[in-house]
Amino acid sequence: MNPTAPTAALPAWPYPRWIAHRGAGRLAPENTLAAFRLGAEHGWRMFECDAKLSSDGVPFLLHDATLQRTTSGHGIAGELPWSDLAQLDAGSWHSRRYAGEPIPTLQNLARWCIANRYHLNIEIKPTPGTEEATGRAVAALATRLWHGQEVPPLLTSFAPLALQGAREAAPQLPRGLLLDRLADGWLDTARQLGCVAIVCNHALWNAQVVAQVHAAGLRALSYTVNDEWAAERLLQLGTDGIISDRVDLFSPAG
Repeated sequence: MNPTAPTAALPAWPYPRWIAHRGAGRLAPENTLAAFRLGAEHGWRMFECDAKLSSDGVPFLLHDATLQRTTSGHGIAGELPWSDLAQLDAGSWHSRRYAGEPIPTLQNLARWCIANRYHLNIEIKPTPGTEEATGRAVAALATRLWHGQEVPPLLTSFAPLALQGAREAAPQLPRGLLLDRLADGWLDTARQLGCVAIVCNHALWNAQVVAQVHAAGLRALSYTVNDEWAAERLLQLGTDGIISDRVDLFSPAG
């Protein structure tokens, strides 16, 4: 018997194995609607995005705490109201083709995903000090937007407080704990937060850790997998999800 194979203890898993990182990886400006459309053109049907809060409580898409790397703005993004963030150029940094692409709200992306029956992994990426509030706001919005939909979004975060906030606001939504190392108590933390998945740096997975996670009734997902050898290793280990930038390399039907 393969010790890493899913067992009867695992809950049903409605999501595709392949997940496009920030829309289309590096082929388009991350976390913009243009990126998600491009990922979809490559055949991907599940996407990962980063969500944080504006100073007036609007969930929007951005990875970094600051604006400089991926927008025309400067400073801490979460300290600005949405009316200011909405004016920024989030595409020119990538290429002239995407000049003028705006920062989307999470609601913008949600409506596009729902209309096209795409799946979404929302990474809750709070501005430091707003972890619980961001988790609550993202989960509350997701509950409203996906009401009546068969498959809800998967909410993930590196911040346990953000996942706790999400759990309190919407306990029915599935949650996953993001990890960049396996510190003491990592599995207990995931259990205490009522998570359905562990999402690890792909190098952390081995047969023993996959078996441990599956035995706990959780799914095993990986980020950010951009090489064929790494993807093949994860498939052989029996992991359940692969987040990748390489929407042009991997076939999401595989």
